[in-house]
Amino acid sequence: QVQLVESGGGLVQPGGSLRLSCAASGFPLDYYAIGWFRQAPGKEREGVSCVNIYSISTYYLDSVKGRFTISRDNAKNTVYLQMNSLKPEDTAVYSCAKALVPTNRCPTNQADFSSWGQGTQVTVSS
Repeated sequence: QVQLVESGGGLVQPGGSLRLSCAASGFPLDYYAIGWFRQAPGKEREGVSCVNIYSISTYYLDSVKGRFTISRDNAKNTVYLQMNSLKPEDTAVYSCAKALVPTNRCPTNQADFSSWGQGTQVTVSS
């Protein structure tokens, strides 16, 4: 059974840091690009970051560039999202998903991702 489980969310003050984890099971993680997404209340889900299978190519939403870092540890079947200098506008439910098919590139369309996790809440507030 293909499964992605997020963890690491919580309440943090502006300027703080969190590291999210996306634990994968049921499929060979090292064959799939993995993306992180977020959805704030009343807003559409947006792609935050993505890493390809060799960690050579990564994507970042413009608003998180320089603050967020995506990484993967295929041996541990886990993808991470290190979030620094957090802002109130980063508040959202963060989810991870795998590329629909084995590929070395990050899909550009959310429809090309599958097996979405249940999400983890990140709240940035003083």
